Amino acid sequence: MSVSLSPSQALHLWHSATLRLVQSDAPDLTLRQLSILLHIYLVPPPHTVRGLATTLGVTKPVITRALDSMGTMGLVRRSRDERDRRNVIIQRTVDGALYLEKLGDIIIDEGRELSL
Repeated sequence: MSVSLSPSQALHLWHSATLRLVQSDAPDLTLRQLSILLHIYLVPPPHTVRGLATTLGVTKPVITRALDSMGTMGLVRRSRDERDRRNVIIQRTVDGALYLEKLGDIIIDEGRELSL
């Protein structure tokens, strides 16, 4: 499916979708946290702190801080890699999947409104 939007329409869609998300009871994520969450759910696992830091171009402590907050919200879970105890594996959760499903539904709804 191909969608053609002008930059202004794309920004309007993003604004409308994020505004609805902020107005909902969903956790309020930073762009970094949202990028991490999307990566964890859209790119096949495994995901590690080291790998996420490389992908986002930030340090491991930056990823760790984001994951601390997201873990508190129940959106992700961390565990030690049993094969290499130096690695921390980031795991998906039901709450994280539901959060992104809700975001996807909001984007679809706002996209429909935009095309009317």
